[in-house]
Amino acid sequence: MMIPLSDTLGSMTLGSLSITLAAGDAYALIGWWKGLLLLAPFLGWAWMLSTILDKHAQRFFLGQEKWNLIHMIFGAAAIALIVLLPLGGIAGFLAAFFGAIAVLAIDIFVFVTIANKDERIPEHAKLTLNFSEMAEKRDEKKQAKKLGSSELVVVGADKMKIMPPEKETTAYAVRLASEELVINGYTTHASQIDMRPINAETYGVSMLVDGVRQPGEQIALADAIQVIDFWKKAAGLDVNDRRRKQSGSVTVSSDDMSNQTIKCITSGSKTGMVLSMVFNPELAVQRKPEDLGMTNSQFEMVKSWANETQGVVLLGAPSDNGRTTSMYSMLKLHDAYTSNIQTIEYEIENALEGVKQIQYDQSKEEADFATTVRSALRRDPDVVGICDLPDSATAQNIANADLERTRVYVSLRAEDALSAIQLYTRGVGDPKLAAKGLEGVVAQKLLRVLCSNCKVAYQPSPEMLKKLGLPSDKVKQLFKKGGQVLIRNKPEVCPTCNGIGYIGQTGCFGVFPIEKDEMQMIASENWTGLRTAMRKRSLPTVQQAALRKAVEGITSIEEVSRISSSNKKSGGSSGSKKPSSPKPQPTA
Repeated sequence: MMIPLSDTLGSMTLGSLSITLAAGDAYALIGWWKGLLLLAPFLGWAWMLSTILDKHAQRFFLGQEKWNLIHMIFGAAAIALIVLLPLGGIAGFLAAFFGAIAVLAIDIFVFVTIANKDERIPEHAKLTLNFSEMAEKRDEKKQAKKLGSSELVVVGADKMKIMPPEKETTAYAVRLASEELVINGYTTHASQIDMRPINAETYGVSMLVDGVRQPGEQIALADAIQVIDFWKKAAGLDVNDRRRKQSGSVTVSSDDMSNQTIKCITSGSKTGMVLSMVFNPELAVQRKPEDLGMTNSQFEMVKSWANETQGVVLLGAPSDNGRTTSMYSMLKLHDAYTSNIQTIEYEIENALEGVKQIQYDQSKEEADFATTVRSALRRDPDVVGICDLPDSATAQNIANADLERTRVYVSLRAEDALSAIQLYTRGVGDPKLAAKGLEGVVAQKLLRVLCSNCKVAYQPSPEMLKKLGLPSDKVKQLFKKGGQVLIRNKPEVCPTCNGIGYIGQTGCFGVFPIEKDEMQMIASENWTGLRTAMRKRSLPTVQQAALRKAVEGITSIEEVSRISSSNKKSGGSSGSKKPSSPKPQPTA
């Protein structure tokens, strides 16, 4: 490669045209085909920089100028390697060629690794270096162009790709409308999309985005039915059955969307069919116990409960506030290999290793939910997780179980800890029996996390801090949602949260052990005294935990008010509601 020459180059014929490289007083000649070969990795590297990496850095404010400088340093290093490598012949050429590829590849790898760790980049926008997957997507795009253009690759329940129909057909229009429904949900970070009739002629679309229902577009009845039928067929469901509840899964992906598993749930109603589409249901309930959002003291208390296998622990939360996730996390604190752990669930959202999960089938008339619970408790388990408290019979079966040898986690719909205790006690029907087996109660709500890319700091007024019960000498700033960022001094929609101002959720918990004094108050149904006793213990409530997260800059005061006002609207801690009939929930 590097061949020392005399100060004067000899004559070269046209047939031996070469490229001359100079480095000080040393010169080298390489054939034109070698020069083109050496140029190839630089062209590929430059294409990736300009079309992917640079745009990614600009979109998510990763420091575009800083990264451009880093890329240029790597590029210069690759050129220096080619020019200065002290090897000659074919060995030198190959060393320079593969060395340059290695340097440029390291540049790309460093960018992708660091960028993917940045909290401003949502999960769906993270880069991948899976070139086989990229090639597969290109082939799919070419195939799609032969038919109709399609943004999504849809893989049905039979693991086969559903190819788009030919253009200018009704089926093609239905395919595009069906894809648009999912793309809109994915873009807005929705966890669930719902289509249900508004009136006799119109369907409405709504999306659950970080626990808050967002209204979507309205669709004509005939079009909505065709979209529902498309997803039913893709999920392997019976298209002709428009009354019975059915569920199945599909997988979708695109250039901008990594593989997403979507659970399609359809059922009939008095006004027509209903479709719910849940994004990645298994991932939604997979969270380590320490990542739920508890304070350190709360988590230590819950861990200490897991050292015992006796008594009832109530897990209370409103619908769509993470009850299933918390129940799974509580069960994970127990050793599944030394303990007999079982669950009774309407829908098994995620397979738990070492745990026997029993799915209650409502379509069977032989046994009701309470009988299924009683049957499981009679098999002498160490730990049992029960997904709901649908009726009084279920509560009575739990209270009458051998709670000296079995720990039972009961997930139930309740606004706070006191409401959960009241609901369970009234379900049992015997306050003394209910109080006897209670070990503790965990109340929770989910609140939205401020987008770190666009949240706005502000100085709260003394009046505001006083109203919130916060010390003015310690709390100097709070944060509120933004939704916009400045790009070249012009406000634009934040690309991370799509202008919502929030992205993701965290839990706020109230963890209360039930001791002798509390048991006596529950047995006598002294709810006022119980509320006072719980306050005296200075254990944080759900609202206090939420306020602490606002002070830490995790969420906003508006979000704390939202989850607090939902408690007031539902009647607070009156506990007047009785257990209802079984009603499975599609999400945690």
